[in-house]
Amino acid sequence: MTATAETTLDLPFDAVTPLMGVEEEYLLVDPATRAVAPRARAVVERAAAELGDRVGAEITRFQVEAKTAPCAGVAELGGQLAGMRRAVAAAARAEGLAVIASGTPVLPGAVPPPITEGARYDQGIAAYRALHDEQSICAGHVHVHLPDRELAVLVCNHLRPWLPALIALMANSPFWEGRDTGYAAWRVLAWGKWPVAGPPPYCASAAEHDRLVAALTASEAVVDPGTLFWDARPSARLPTVEVRVGDVPASTAEATLLALLVRALVTVCAKRARDGDPGPRPAEPLLRVAYWRSARDGLEGHSVDPFTGVPRPATELVAELLELVRPALAASGDLEAVQELWRRLRASGSGAARQRAAFARRGLLTDVVDDLVARFTR
Repeated sequence: MTATAETTLDLPFDAVTPLMGVEEEYLLVDPATRAVAPRARAVVERAAAELGDRVGAEITRFQVEAKTAPCAGVAELGGQLAGMRRAVAAAARAEGLAVIASGTPVLPGAVPPPITEGARYDQGIAAYRALHDEQSICAGHVHVHLPDRELAVLVCNHLRPWLPALIALMANSPFWEGRDTGYAAWRVLAWGKWPVAGPPPYCASAAEHDRLVAALTASEAVVDPGTLFWDARPSARLPTVEVRVGDVPASTAEATLLALLVRALVTVCAKRARDGDPGPRPAEPLLRVAYWRSARDGLEGHSVDPFTGVPRPATELVAELLELVRPALAASGDLEAVQELWRRLRASGSGAARQRAAFARRGLLTDVVDDLVARFTR
């Protein structure tokens, strides 16, 4: 990526690698019709017997959210991701349902979605109205422990140019309402309609960030701090930086790859911010175009360098990201795991490419859903 100070450095990282955690949103489907099924409450209640408060409802009754506890290493993270997916899948089977991890529903029938009951969601409906019609979309969120809020805001400045690469890496939503959108990550486009979504604004301090949030709240674009939907943000409820730009990964392996990469990237960005680097400032139109191109082409096509606007293979930008974070991955002991997971993803294709391949075999969207169900706990 063309930007000052965006090359690999031999960085002296702290001996203590920050904890990480993952939140994932899933879709419930009817195994007979393969359409989304609005029965989240029953599945959440069953899964809670094993997962407790690590499973909950989401904005629509088609969706379930699950999260890991804070994790230190790759084995712990992978075990927790696999365990929570198995628990949600078992709860769904007990209710006669199945679960998929896809950024969007595949078959028609998700518009408009039934919204989960509750005062907070009622506030959201009053504020955002028909924007909820396309809210059956699912992301994967990664939290990295960073209790210094001032530093967390500065880290988000550094994260901004790398968010398009993460979009391409995790693209897993080519279908919407029964048709191929032509995009690899249609969820990104649907999400981008919201008033406080997309890349975070550049803020020179936590005070500037807070002034902006206060103005957005006064404008009624923000219902509460949790509706600051920027793709990288200091968490409103946890001492973390939260990166929420990617589609929900189809498999545990991809979710592990995303979390390890994000933790390493936050670690590198925090080091630079502590050293006084204010962070790069790509032009906003170019960053927006980089988002769009990554969402359109995904991992198999081209993204756009957010500093120059020049299209480049998405795999090249991901490779640059991997090189940037190599020292942090080596320090945390995750380098070998990330290299292997990245090799496997390139060999199998992105989530979007696999969804399209499943459809191409017989021209049946139900085959896409079946493939997603099989991958969910694989």
